[in-house]
Amino acid sequence: MSSQSELEQILTFAQQTCHEAGRLTMGYFRRTLEVIQKADDSPVTIADREAEQFVRRAIEKRFPNHSIMGEEHGTKESQSPWKWYIDPIDGTKAFIHGIPFYTMLVGVTREERSVVGIIEAPAVGDQIAAADGLGCRMNGLPIRVSPVSDLSKATVLTTDFQHLAKAWPDERWKPLFDNCKFARTWGDGYGYYLVASGRAEIMVDAAVFPYDVAPMPVIFREAGGAFFDWNGEERLDTGHGAASNAALADVVKRALRR
Repeated sequence: MSSQSELEQILTFAQQTCHEAGRLTMGYFRRTLEVIQKADDSPVTIADREAEQFVRRAIEKRFPNHSIMGEEHGTKESQSPWKWYIDPIDGTKAFIHGIPFYTMLVGVTREERSVVGIIEAPAVGDQIAAADGLGCRMNGLPIRVSPVSDLSKATVLTTDFQHLAKAWPDERWKPLFDNCKFARTWGDGYGYYLVASGRAEIMVDAAVFPYDVAPMPVIFREAGGAFFDWNGEERLDTGHGAASNAALADVVKRALRR
């Protein structure tokens, strides 16, 4: 099986599995749920746990030798060059308040390179899907990042300004927000979804785990933008991230590296 054929099969499987798991989360959306605080004080619900378990079981059945890292059920390592990352509900705080800006994130790496990425937005009814060399699509139609090249005309997103200020008290991020046209907290995976689809220009993430951003490098490469950590590198493991359209990527990198 050729590499491209392999990617096409994994992409199709990931799209179908994420869509089904997204429907599972909708069965709990805007219902009364028990909310448990994890050790890091982030919330989790039965919807998070069941959705991840659904995706894990599907992967283990179809690709039993692949490694898996999930937010709720840990890591299964193997000797395979393929690794799946699962964030079943990215934006659990939005989810538990009945706000539709939550997403399911699934990313696949091969030899540590991001090669397949899915952002499923169940309550909005959209899915962004990309694979290395195969383009980026939303609901089957090609998408591109915004062409805006002037920060003063850009929309800049983050998840939480309090979290941003606490994580980065040197406020290196502040000029991006002070000099843009609109600054909004349409964040978590939904923020990346907006930038990838050209509805915003910049997303700044103060603190992330690999499963929070695993789909982003390939999605932004294929959509004509860029995903990078605050050092300007396309990495998942440094604890911070950002995404931009191509025209403003250097501006963002300079600001965050400062």
